[in-house]
Amino acid sequence: MKIDTLPDADSVARAGAAFIAAEARLAVAARGRFVVAVSGGRTPWTMLRALADEPMPWPDVHIVQVDERVAPEGDPDRNLTHLRESLLAHCPIDPQQLHAMPVESADLEAASQRYAQTLREIAGSPAVLDLAHLGLGPDGHTASLVPGDAVLDVTSADVALTTPYQGRRRMTLTYPLLNRSRRILWLVTGHDKADLLPRLAEGDRAIPAGRISGHQSVVLADQAAAAHVRSVRL
Repeated sequence: MKIDTLPDADSVARAGAAFIAAEARLAVAARGRFVVAVSGGRTPWTMLRALADEPMPWPDVHIVQVDERVAPEGDPDRNLTHLRESLLAHCPIDPQQLHAMPVESADLEAASQRYAQTLREIAGSPAVLDLAHLGLGPDGHTASLVPGDAVLDVTSADVALTTPYQGRRRMTLTYPLLNRSRRILWLVTGHDKADLLPRLAEGDRAIPAGRISGHQSVVLADQAAAAHVRSVRL
């Protein structure tokens, strides 16, 4: 795992946008398309707005979601709402190349299976993401892989549902799919991540994020989050 420390969250967001754009160009040159899974959060939305200004091969880019809250369309809790506002409103990507998690379905179990099929159609069987963008929660979660949830033990599905977390059920990509990703980009910012980032780097399986494979991972962290990483052997 490589950790790059930057001055602040805005610097992290800009560096993340440049990293994704570079990976996109490499993937399209090598395989003809770029499939990227994106997470939510304040710094990620800044990153995606910056990505709209990067040299991206948009006709060959497919965007999928790492996770999504079960909420109505347009709800401010939905990652999709912010994804549309931050990225789609500012870049020339065909809206059909954004593959939203179908969390409005009456049958969420069937919907999660349909989303897994969508991933196979655009990313192969088994599906392999070119890049997964992840964040690190204050409780050690990533995606919607949260402490104590049965979703942590899912090994036979690429997409699954959680029990309610912070008031809402969620649909999430699971460890099998995330750990098949060719690259993983972590954005980690804030003082509340300073004790967790070393545990992530060490692969501490006691936190959900520590169960993500580190060999293909790059971490972009601000100085606040990286305050304790000097003692970590990378």
